[in-house]
Amino acid sequence: MLILMGQLVLDGTQLFLVYDWGRQGNVLLEIVAQPVVLLALLGVLILAIGLMRVRHESFDTHTMVTSALLLAMAVVLHQLNIFHLPQGGSVTAGAMLPLILIAYRFGVGTGVLAGFVYGMINIIQDPFILHPVQVLFDYPLPFMAMGLAGLCRNHLYGGTALAFGGRFLCHFISGVVFFGSYAPEGMSPVLYSLTFNGSFLLTEFAICCLILKVLPVKRLVEKMMPVHS
Repeated sequence: MLILMGQLVLDGTQLFLVYDWGRQGNVLLEIVAQPVVLLALLGVLILAIGLMRVRHESFDTHTMVTSALLLAMAVVLHQLNIFHLPQGGSVTAGAMLPLILIAYRFGVGTGVLAGFVYGMINIIQDPFILHPVQVLFDYPLPFMAMGLAGLCRNHLYGGTALAFGGRFLCHFISGVVFFGSYAPEGMSPVLYSLTFNGSFLLTEFAICCLILKVLPVKRLVEKMMPVHS
């Protein structure tokens, strides 16, 4: 079996999800070695939990289990890259869809918290770290923005657009501030970030909308309801 870091690998007729834990450990050590990053991540986590409390969203066993299953699905879908950009960012087989469903079913606060957890997993899976603040704008915050879909629970496509808009804003700011030096000669960092992030996020948004068109979303949400004996 061929070993690839954080990739789905086909060996005969079996599919494996395998990791280079040495590299993953180095990423974790790099984060832990920077107290500013840890404090910022802790602050963002507290804000996510606080949002759940303010909106009176319960986080019972059913919510945890369902969210964990959807998060696992998002992690697997992230491995199914259609294409991956060199400075980070990729078009996947609808990896954001499970996060949207969490927000749609359980609310904004729960969706934001799930996005934070996904962002932490993503930074281990696919790290590209230039600066402590950049970590926030490229990992937890963009995926926490997917929780905004919960604000439009009666307008699924509008909520999805809002969520992707929030994610784009985070990546756009990061691109202008931290990745401006990657812009081709003569191109402004603003235009570069707009083009770079817009290219893959618009494609990812279109894929999610197509899948939502096919999926029986209301029936899926009903299935997520707790069963009372």
